[in-house]
Amino acid sequence: MKKLKYALAFLGLTAIIVPQHLQAQDFFKDRKLYLNEDGSNYVKFTFMTQAWLRSIDYNPGSTINGVQKDKGTDIGIRRYRIQMYGQLTDRVFAYSQFGENNFNTISERKLGFFVHDAYGEYAIDKKALSLGVGLSGWSGLSRFSSPSVGSILGIDAPLFLQTTNDVNDQFLRKLSVFAKGKIGKLDYRLQMADPLEVTNSPAVQNRTTFSMDPSEMQWNGYFQYQFLDQESNMTPYMVGTYQGKKRVFNIGAGFIYQKDAMWMLTDTDDIEKSNMVHFAGDVFYDAPIGANGQAVSFYGNVTSYDFGRNYTRNGGPMNPTNGTNNPAMLNGGGNSFPMYGTGTVVYAQAGYKFKDNLIGKTTLMPYVSLQHADYDRLNNAMNFFDAGVNWLLEGNVAKLTVAYQNWPVYNTDGNKTGSEGGVIGQLQVLFN
Repeated sequence: MKKLKYALAFLGLTAIIVPQHLQAQDFFKDRKLYLNEDGSNYVKFTFMTQAWLRSIDYNPGSTINGVQKDKGTDIGIRRYRIQMYGQLTDRVFAYSQFGENNFNTISERKLGFFVHDAYGEYAIDKKALSLGVGLSGWSGLSRFSSPSVGSILGIDAPLFLQTTNDVNDQFLRKLSVFAKGKIGKLDYRLQMADPLEVTNSPAVQNRTTFSMDPSEMQWNGYFQYQFLDQESNMTPYMVGTYQGKKRVFNIGAGFIYQKDAMWMLTDTDDIEKSNMVHFAGDVFYDAPIGANGQAVSFYGNVTSYDFGRNYTRNGGPMNPTNGTNNPAMLNGGGNSFPMYGTGTVVYAQAGYKFKDNLIGKTTLMPYVSLQHADYDRLNNAMNFFDAGVNWLLEGNVAKLTVAYQNWPVYNTDGNKTGSEGGVIGQLQVLFN
């Protein structure tokens, strides 16, 4: 009975908000709620889940609640997203995103859902210049510093490009003022960000860490020339692969700069501050080939990181452990490894989409990627390898990915002592 009342109430509300001379389906076309008759003003709602089933070897000395574990199998929610956005008038756009990351058996319960984005923008010129303010992902440096996670080629994004993730930002998003637009085939974004105060930096030591003093403004920029099909810049998040629906060739470059972002102890035990300066260049090619839906995708990136002397920071997506009993290991526990650091990183990923209807009405898209880094603190190059295959059940709407990952293990002297790895399966379900 209650369900019937709710249904009647919803129908009544629809009758009020939808003009009588238009049918309801005219206002809910293309999964949008249209605000005017030609559909140029609208509100849209999307959601996505990426769930992992994983079996991996852990770094030496890994512990879960103090109990040593050498390997394990776990299930978790790598990402959950809800987006609400819309072109409210011809010049006003609003965007918000909520969600959760890395929820597994050792996560704090009922606390993970948080605001990812909340910003508004106004188009000074509808193509060449829009200005916005709020919490946003309009970061600089490179294409996948702000990835569209529902369309990524691999089982995960190249996370090292999110340079200050959760150090002085909120999962790559920053409180900021930004400008964006297109001038001919040049797509650009510029951002002045007010960094979140650093609360989780290690104590000052003889190699740089993030300063816990009040922060200076951070400046971001990314510019890309789009030679072939033009890409949308409606949101900051850039497509991983179009799976043959577009022919895209871009060359880009970007930067991040923050004055006095880092500090360290000198030989005389004085605190010395230094700037954080990063530069990157990248190339992206994604296009159909053949006549039956085949496609190729390639992304290459070279990044120069300057976090200061001998800086490294570990990263381990949805880490299944929460401790280590081996203080000689630089990596820490679980699947973490020196993902970030001062030095040069070369990254490449490539994928091939087989013909449509390869397996019934589905097809496959295998991929391979490599992050190769020469970090000042490490005596051996850091290579993170990831390869797998996407089973495109319904494009990105329903996608099953199986991948193998391998990462190096280092001791605190910076010497490589081995490597660990494992297999990950992901189911993605996307309403877009």
